[in-house]
Parts: sequence; structure tokens; C-alpha cells
Amino acid sequence: MLTSKSSRPTPERLLDAAEKLMRTSGLANATTKAIAREAGCSEAALYKHFANKEELFVRVLMERTPNAGPLMAALRADPGERTAEDEAEAGGGGEQELTAIARHASLFYADAIPLAASLFAEPALLSRHREGVQEIGAGPHVLLDALAERLRRELDAGRLRPDADPRAAAALLLGACFQRAFFLHFSGAHVVQPVEEFAPAVARTVWAALR
Repeated sequence: MLTSKSSRPTPERLLDAAEKLMRTSGLANATTKAIAREAGCSEAALYKHFANKEELFVRVLMERTPNAGPLMAALRADPGERTAEDEAEAGGGGEQELTAIARHASLFYADAIPLAASLFAEPALLSRHREGVQEIGAGPHVLLDALAERLRRELDAGRLRPDADPRAAAALLLGACFQRAFFLHFSGAHVVQPVEEFAPAVARTVWAALR
């Protein structure tokens, strides 16, 4: 049986509306008033469930894009116990796990860039967005922090070189994934490697420098 729009919980209707407007009209034009109207509720009801528009944006990004959940799960997963043989095996252990992270990050950034792009056309709006995201303790740096912490656990377990820099390595891997997404949207698919080739290549390179 199909569920009518009005019977869905208000927070879900608001997320539905926010996703629709952010994808079709752009984040800059998806005002709280427009989102509330699209959801069939008042702007006051929106603020009852969400701190600000930025929380809606983050929730849409993290709950309504297919790779966000798998990416965060991979970033937060315990690296677990591995033997020296695991690490010596090509494609095994940490390299394999970084490959999964690189794949999900590449696809996540490809989804995120169009959602946020309109912000950069209006400096005042970008500034307000930055402040709103900071209020709820979110932001793009969260991914970097999570991967750096994961690699730090690898370092503490003795699986990385003693002089390895977890945060720099995390920045290199995620930066490459973001750049691929940027090139994909601005230059086209013909200038980037397919993600199934790109992810293992980037992961292999980063892991080789860390081991």
C-alpha cells in the first residue's frame, strides 16, 4: 500500500522537500520557507524539528545520497587484527579497506558537489551556511577527521611506518577523491578514470607510502 505524503512523519516530509528543492532549485534557493511550503507544513514546524537549513542540508547529504552511509561505516570501522602476512598480500588488509573508502568517497563527493555548488555564487550565503554548519558541529572536515583517526589507529597498532603522518595521508586520499568529482562535473567523464580503476590505484599508492 502506498503511503500518502500527509501521513509521513513531519521530519521525513521536510527531508523529502529539502532534497527535492536542493536538487532542482539549488541550495541557495531552497529557503526554509520554500521547504516548509513544499512539505505542507509551517516554517515554525520546520524549526521544531531542525536547528536550521544547514542541518537539513547535512541530513539530506548524509541520509539521501547512496554512498554516505557506507563511507561513514568504512571510516569508523575498527581496522581489526591483521597479521604481517595480511599486509604483505597485494590488495589485502589496509589497502583493500582504503580502496573501499576511496570508492565511496569518490561517489559521495560526486553527489555532494552539485548540491552545494550554488553556495559559492553568493559569498554572504556561503558565510551564513558556514556558520550554520558550525553550529551543529558538522562540515566537510568530519570525513578527514574520521579517516585520520582510523589511520592513527593503524599507526598505533604498528601497521604503518613510524614516521607516517595519518592526517596528511587522509588529506591526500580524500583530496584525490574530491578532485576526481570536481573534474567529473566540470570537464566530463572522459577526463577521469572509472571509479573502479581510480579507487584501487589511489588506495594502493597511499598505502604503499604508509606501510
